[in-house]
Order: sequence, then structure tokens, then C-alpha cells
Amino acid sequence: MKSLPKPIYLDYNATHPPFVDLVNKAYEEYQNEFFNPSGISRFSNLNQGKIESARKYFSQKTGFPLDSLVFTSTGTESNYFLLQSLRQEFSRVLVSPFEHACVWQALEDLGFDYQILRTTQSGLIELEEVEEILKEDPRPIVILYASNETGVIQPLEKLGEIAKRFGVGIYSDLMQAYGKLEINYDLLAGFTCSGHKIGAGMGSGLVGYRNLPKSIHIFGGGNQENGHRSGTENLPAILAFRNVSEFRDGKRREVSEKLRTFRDLLETNLEKMEVEIVAKNSLRLPNTSYVIFPLEDIDFLLMGWEEKGFCVATGASCKSRSREASLTLLRMGYNEEEALRAIRISTGYFTSESEILSFLDVTKTLVGSLV
Repeated sequence: MKSLPKPIYLDYNATHPPFVDLVNKAYEEYQNEFFNPSGISRFSNLNQGKIESARKYFSQKTGFPLDSLVFTSTGTESNYFLLQSLRQEFSRVLVSPFEHACVWQALEDLGFDYQILRTTQSGLIELEEVEEILKEDPRPIVILYASNETGVIQPLEKLGEIAKRFGVGIYSDLMQAYGKLEINYDLLAGFTCSGHKIGAGMGSGLVGYRNLPKSIHIFGGGNQENGHRSGTENLPAILAFRNVSEFRDGKRREVSEKLRTFRDLLETNLEKMEVEIVAKNSLRLPNTSYVIFPLEDIDFLLMGWEEKGFCVATGASCKSRSREASLTLLRMGYNEEEALRAIRISTGYFTSESEILSFLDVTKTLVGSLV
């Protein structure tokens, strides 16, 4: 099959391009030492030790006990397992309006009685509402810390104070926050994250759940992951996740400053084209802009970008192909027509200023021809 030309990539929230050297290092190690970590030989035991070393790294980073951390294959699997574990203890939860589609499906599949919190065009939950509800009926809070669409960061510290006062836990999808933000894990009773979102390649996710019930398992029939996830472990993906996470720990502030500069440059120029910046005045991820174009139909704009070699998104990656109105925007108070004119632009480690300037130049020409 003929490969497509490499695009100018502005869809980092869908997946971050791999750090090739770090990912290759993990796979080269696997190629040389390919033994099943669950085998009985000393070679297998050595590979099991590598997995436990990675678990220890994530334990030290998050403060979650070793036996509360489970490696999975994807973010979706992680979110399902997090909620499956939560369902063993609780049936009623509060949920932010911004969750990934897999969380909504898991809530339905697992039979939760859930209440969706209110929001506004700020993209923030209303802390006063949270407090009012918990006074009447204390229950866990499920919240996406940083939106994969708008980039809005929820006030976790203030929410943590409220949750502590009422003795409830906070369970958070950190897919977009992990590697980009400094996270206070002490505020969380559970979390999820995924390797490919930070450039570690596909195949490894992580769940943290304090006091994880021993009886809970994603798949049964084996003793892998302390009995919580049977099946041969994806050793190279786990090692790559750890490698890239360590690398990004030391680069986070530097990269954030660069991407914030790019975001400001992008949005300042898009506003000159009468483009609306969603949740402009809210605290947001430094790499994410969700914008609404002043066009009746953005299909021609999308076609123009693709023809010029740019890769962007219309929202969450699971929704981009279906072209449905963003549920997040609808809940923020936008109408369906506005939501269908929204584009997400997300940058990352490998983004350059020249790519942003090139995108702006092409976009100005395209918008000018379509209005």
C-alpha cells in the first residue's frame, strides 16, 4: 500500500508522535530479551522485574501504592477498569459534562446512577453546585482534569477541598493532563493515563486506584498484573511508557512555555479572521485551541487544509470521522450549528513556529475564499 506524505501535524491531542529513539530503545531491548514475563525461567523473571521497576517508577511519581497500579493496553480500557472498580463500592456518582465518550459508555454499561454537573461557556464546572449536591448526597466525583477538546483545566485543588470536606473521592481521566501539567495526585482516589498521548507509542495505559479490591479484574484466567488483568504483558510498550515519561518529566516547563507562545500566536491571528476562541479566558492546556470559524460549512476548509498537508481535528478523535456536534460544546451552551463549525488545533513537542505560521498563512487564504 502506498504511504501518504507526512502531514504538518496539529492534532497532538489525538496522539503524540513517538519519541522514536526512546520507543526503539524499548523495542530493541524486547527483541534481545523477548521472554514471556510470566514464564518460570530466570530470563522471564528478569523481564517481570522490568515491569515491576516501571510500576515502581509510576508509584514514586504519583504516590499511589504499587499494588494500586495496573498496566492496561489503552486509555479506554483504563477508564473502563477505573469505573468497574469504582462500581464495586458505589452506584451513584457526580460526573463532569466533558468526559470522553468511553466514560459515558462505561457509566451506562456498568449501571451507574450518575448526575451531570452544570457548566457554562467557560468550560468549567460550578463548584457551588458540587457543594450543594454533596451536602444532600455525598458521592464520588468523576472528572476529566483537562479537556481533550477545549483544553480547559478544572479547578482540582478547590474541588479537592470540597471533596475532602464531604469525605468523597475524586476519580480523574488524566489522558491530556499527564505529561503537560503538574498534578497533585494526593487529591485523587483514582486516575487513568496513556502512553501514546505523551509520545510513547501505542499499547500501554495505566490505572491508579487506591485500595484496589483484589477481586476486580479486567480479564480473568491468569495472574498477570496481580490478577487484575490476565494476558501476556506488553513489555516493550510498558518500558517505552516509562522511558518517555521520565524524559518528559524534565522537559515539561520548557515545552509548556514554548507551546503557550505558539497558542497565543495562533489565536491572536485567528481572531483577526473573526474566529471565536472557545473558553478563551479560562485556564487551558498550553497546547490546545478549540475554535469556531465564521463559515456556514467547514467541510471545504477541512478539504483545503488536507490538500495543503495539514492535519487538524473537529473535536475528540473518536468523533472526528462522524462529524457529530461536540457534546462538550452543546453542554457549554453552544448550539449545534456552532458546534459543527468547531476545529481543534493541538500542538506538541515537535511543533515548530514555522508550522504555525504556515498554517496561519494557508488558513487566511482559505477563509478569505470561503466567506
